[in-house]
Amino acid sequence: MKLLVTGGLGFIGSNFIQKILHEESEIKIINMDAKLIGSNSENLSGIKNNENYEFVKGNIANKNSIEKLVKKVDVVINFAAETHVDRSIVNPELFLKSNLLGVYTILESVKKFKKKLIQISTDEVFGSLKTGSANEEFSFNTSNPYSASKGSAELLINSYIKTFDCDVNITRCTNNFGPRQSPEKLIPKIISLAEKNQKIPIYGSGKNIRDWIFVMDHCDAILKVMLKGKRGESYNISASNE
Repeated sequence: MKLLVTGGLGFIGSNFIQKILHEESEIKIINMDAKLIGSNSENLSGIKNNENYEFVKGNIANKNSIEKLVKKVDVVINFAAETHVDRSIVNPELFLKSNLLGVYTILESVKKFKKKLIQISTDEVFGSLKTGSANEEFSFNTSNPYSASKGSAELLINSYIKTFDCDVNITRCTNNFGPRQSPEKLIPKIISLAEKNQKIPIYGSGKNIRDWIFVMDHCDAILKVMLKGKRGESYNISASNE
C-alpha cells in the first residue's frame, strides 16, 4: 500500500508517519507539506533517509501538485490544516483557503483517480456541550472560523460521497497531547511555564472541561479506520479522559 499523507510535518501527521514506518514495513508514504505555521521539519528528521518515505513540498490547494501525487497512491490521509482557534479569529481567510479550498482540491483528485480519502476533522465541529458527549449523528454547532472551516469541509465531503460515490472516511478526534506538539498548545505551554516557575494562565472561568487523548492512540484509531472503516462513514475518536 502507498499513502499520501498531507501535512505530515505537523504534530499529529508526523506521529502517524513515525508509527507507520516503524510498524508497517509494507506501507510506503509520500509526505506533502507546505512548510507553513505548524510544520516542523525536525519532527521527521530521523526518517528522511527511510526507503519507504518521500517528502514533497507543496500546498493541498494546488491542483497540479495534488493530482500528480494522488494518482500514485492508494489512500490520501489529509492532516493538512490551519488549526489554531485564536489565529482563525485574527485571520479567517487562511483557514478557509487551507481547510475548505484545500479539501475541495483533494476531493476533485480522489474523485478523478478513484482513490480513498481519510479526512482528519475535529470534535470542535460539535461546539461546546453542556452535558454528555457527542456521537456521530450530532448536529454541528461551530463557534469560531476554525471549527466552521472544518465543518464546512465535512459538508462538502458528504456531498461528494452522495453525488459522486467517493470513498471517504471522516475522523473527529478530541484534544491530542504528546511528542512534537507545538509549545503554543495548552499542555506543553503549561509544562513549559511550570518548569520556569512562571504564572500559568487560566482560560475563561477555569471551569471548562475538555477530553484529551494521547496522540499515538489517535494514530492507532486512524490506521484502523483506514484499513477497516466503512465506506462513507464518519468516526468520533476519544479516550474518555476528561
